[in-house]
Amino acid sequence: MMAGPLDELLATFYRGFSGEVDLLDTVLTPDWEDIPLAPGQAPGRDGIKPLIAAFTQAFAEVKVVIHAIVDGRDDNGDGLVGVRGEICGTHRGEWFGVPGSGREIRIPIHEFHEIAAGRLGRTWHLEDWFGWFQQVGAWPTEKERKKRRS
Repeated sequence: MMAGPLDELLATFYRGFSGEVDLLDTVLTPDWEDIPLAPGQAPGRDGIKPLIAAFTQAFAEVKVVIHAIVDGRDDNGDGLVGVRGEICGTHRGEWFGVPGSGREIRIPIHEFHEIAAGRLGRTWHLEDWFGWFQQVGAWPTEKERKKRRS
């Protein structure tokens, strides 16, 4: 069970990524840095909102589950926080050129957030997109790759 200001900050951030984009205005600085930016993504917290809208169109019932938090902040509450989590949902529409599969997906994520004055100012993130391609049947299996080579 999550409790406390850090947990609430992160839970609100991930609810924003699950489609409640207006929540991002409450937890991100206006000049928040998303590292790396997605192709075509504008910088700042307003730059992520169109990407989230497209993502929630392609994936239904999106939610981010936090599995672990590593708190590296100082006594003032500023500093780096690491998160290990998962994006969960159902692949309903086209994403990365892959048509909706109807499959439930779980995408592991690893992120570092820089916190200052109670807000996120910078986020470094890594998602397991190769694993997602496998989950939706868009990545060839070893058997299929061997067949192509023969």
